[in-house]
Amino acid sequence: MMKRAIILLWILISVACSKKPEDPVITDTNLYFPEADNWETISPANLEWDIAEINNLENYLQEKNTKAFIILKNGRIALETYYDSFDQNSIWYWASAGKTLTTTLTAIAQEDGLFTIEDPVTTYLGNGWTSAPAEKENLINMRHLLSMTSGLDDSQGDNIDSENLKYISDAGTRWAYHNVYVKLQDAIALTSGKTWESYFNEKLRDPIGMNGQWRTTNDFSVYWSNARSMARFGLLIAAEGKWKDRQIVSSAFISESTSSSQNINLSYGYLWWLNGKTSYHLPQSQYEFTGSLIPDAPDDMFCALGKNDQKIYIVPSKALVIIRMGQAADQVNFSLSDFDNELWKKINAVIE
Repeated sequence: MMKRAIILLWILISVACSKKPEDPVITDTNLYFPEADNWETISPANLEWDIAEINNLENYLQEKNTKAFIILKNGRIALETYYDSFDQNSIWYWASAGKTLTTTLTAIAQEDGLFTIEDPVTTYLGNGWTSAPAEKENLINMRHLLSMTSGLDDSQGDNIDSENLKYISDAGTRWAYHNVYVKLQDAIALTSGKTWESYFNEKLRDPIGMNGQWRTTNDFSVYWSNARSMARFGLLIAAEGKWKDRQIVSSAFISESTSSSQNINLSYGYLWWLNGKTSYHLPQSQYEFTGSLIPDAPDDMFCALGKNDQKIYIVPSKALVIIRMGQAADQVNFSLSDFDNELWKKINAVIE
């Protein structure tokens, strides 16, 4: 009897010693938030992911010009890989994936009482901020900028000086991917009495421990940061706007912004792309495609997509945040490419 007890004790000690402290138990579904210099990990083995398929995924990412790739599970890093001399400190551009930063700041500004998204843009930018007739310009409110339904001509290029913001249809009647959304940044700066970047840093970047800065490229600002900062932002949104014990942005607004914002392009929220809808439009096209945006991705996924395959995928049902930074996987693109669906096939092989 004594011998059996000793053997049992030895087994318990062995199991306890073999468990890595950085690998939380698989049943732990509490959302984790990283400290300033520390980010807890969880091993793919502990999640019962397919290790052989991870190798296939990583090889694919490398072949497709990836610089950084991170998968968070319940906030913990389950996979983090860097390529092409990149590392945790390397800085890269978000491109249009950063549009969702403007969405988030717009929500915060509304909560701060600076404006409401139902307000006409003219209220803050004054008459003549477009070249549309005054009665048409006055129809455009802040929500139209968030939903890409300003009715302004999207064929005039990236320059959003007033002479290039030409009327093509009434606000709310046409969806078109257009950089006019950055006028929201001007409205935030004007109403807050601060620069866009200082308000952004104070209200969003610093509270969640991001790094990075806005850099002017051509006619508008683009956000640059390391990959973990992009992951932090994705985690904030996945946590419905809460960071640890602090509500940074309204959960109701996040829910609203990640739902269909109009009935023209069902796969578009407030600068977020939505999966699992019955149809979608693409940038610089008025053609309606049938089916889901990324067929092999989960239906409840929503995402921030940027030029040359900058990605933030958020999947509430699987508690996943996935980010990808790098050069274009195949060829230059505005936001969505065949790479998205092929990548999701590789991800599914790992996690399912």
